[in-house]
Amino acid sequence: MAQRTLAIIAGTALVLLTLGPIAVVLIRAEGFGAFRPGDLEAVRFTLWQAFLSAVFSCVFAVPVARALARRRFAGRGLLVALLGAPFILPVIVAVMGLLAVFGGAGLINSALAGLGLPRFDIYGLHGVVLAHVFFNLPLAVRMLLQGWLAIPAERFRLAASLGLTPWAMVRVLEGPMLARILPGAFAVIFVICLTSFAVALTLGGGPKATTVELAIYQAMRFDFDLGRAALLATVQLALALAAGSVAWRVSLGAGFGAGLDRHQPRWDGGSLTARAGDCLWIALVSVFLLLPLGLVVLRGAPGLALLGADTIRAAGHSLAVAAGSTLLCMAWALPLATRRGELLALAAIAISPLVLGTGLFLILRPVINPFSMALPVTGLVNALMALPFALRILRPEAEAIRTDFARLAASIGLTPSAWVRLVLLPRLRRPMGFAAGLTAALAMGDLGVIALFADPDRATLPLQVYRLMGSYQMEAAAGASLLLLVLSLGLFWLLDRGGRIGA
Repeated sequence: MAQRTLAIIAGTALVLLTLGPIAVVLIRAEGFGAFRPGDLEAVRFTLWQAFLSAVFSCVFAVPVARALARRRFAGRGLLVALLGAPFILPVIVAVMGLLAVFGGAGLINSALAGLGLPRFDIYGLHGVVLAHVFFNLPLAVRMLLQGWLAIPAERFRLAASLGLTPWAMVRVLEGPMLARILPGAFAVIFVICLTSFAVALTLGGGPKATTVELAIYQAMRFDFDLGRAALLATVQLALALAAGSVAWRVSLGAGFGAGLDRHQPRWDGGSLTARAGDCLWIALVSVFLLLPLGLVVLRGAPGLALLGADTIRAAGHSLAVAAGSTLLCMAWALPLATRRGELLALAAIAISPLVLGTGLFLILRPVINPFSMALPVTGLVNALMALPFALRILRPEAEAIRTDFARLAASIGLTPSAWVRLVLLPRLRRPMGFAAGLTAALAMGDLGVIALFADPDRATLPLQVYRLMGSYQMEAAAGASLLLLVLSLGLFWLLDRGGRIGA
């Protein structure tokens, strides 16, 4: 009963924070606006690029996650942590890294020019999809890797003793796991790409590559047409909820039962072809994801010496926001993870951050100076935005734990608090560490609501990077970006590693 009450409270707060800002903006605008000629084209382009981005991210994540799940090599843990860096990297910094590789003067085009081949144009639909795969492939890999690690080692040993062929292994063990994890991963990535703003702004390449979020920005920034912005935000929310509903219906919730939690070697994939294929996939994804990050590091290292007191203070603000967002998100996610709240949480990343920020500003302004609440509001919004990712990570494991142990707990008379303390939390430790690390890193790199609320004394590190770039202090901005990357990766590694030790 207590868990159900907490889930109801968490769900109610989620609904209010998601729909409340839209309602306030609608009241201010005195109703919905009307579509303009280019808006329907923006909806079509948004759906197409989000679909392609989610498909490519999930399809390529399957062999990569499979290779990482069944191979052990020196530096594997560090590689897994680094592969998560693109998703948690601030968008504008990551786009600069991609341009250094795929841009007009990047490494790829320089090599093509040297060979006398046509140049690659990163701008347009293919550039947007490339950037989204760069950001979201690591997220899909980690989600699937969690699914592979959740299959008890005894199942693989039994499969080996029965002499199952590789295809039989896929059909009996890996296929059901993918059917359980992939639809949710696809839905989350699809919704992330629906709300694309910075990627489409920098790589879209013109009016034919405009997303709904860009149309919302234009409606608010240039026309101050709040009614049209609210209409577009509602359309975006409806599309996201439809995608989440389909994914939730087609996903299979059955797990593989409980194991003995022993670490045992994998017996599948021992052939030379399998080993070569796994090594190839790991090498390809490492180059694709880590090369742009390496260029960010090389360009940012000289700028570390130029970091001033304002940048250090902004880094402290970001750390405080990240800590608060992580604690709030975990406290929010646990009740919803045990009560099928994932579809509801998709609305958190489906709602336009621009509309959300404007609505919160309008709500707070009659009561308190919004600028004085910049950091707490930023922490709240970051926790809300990270909630769907946390639920996508936690819910499948929570469902499996309830399936495997609920009847045993009832038979021995475990109280709800004892169930949480002795069964749920210990067995959720690994996915909780990953979810907490992801939340902290996303909060460190967010440049959204803080840009609307912050004053010079309350800047976070991403906002400080933006200000340094705006004042043409590019070397200092590169150094601050590198500091942001190190702090984000450090938080992610610390929490993810803490969840995996002894799990």
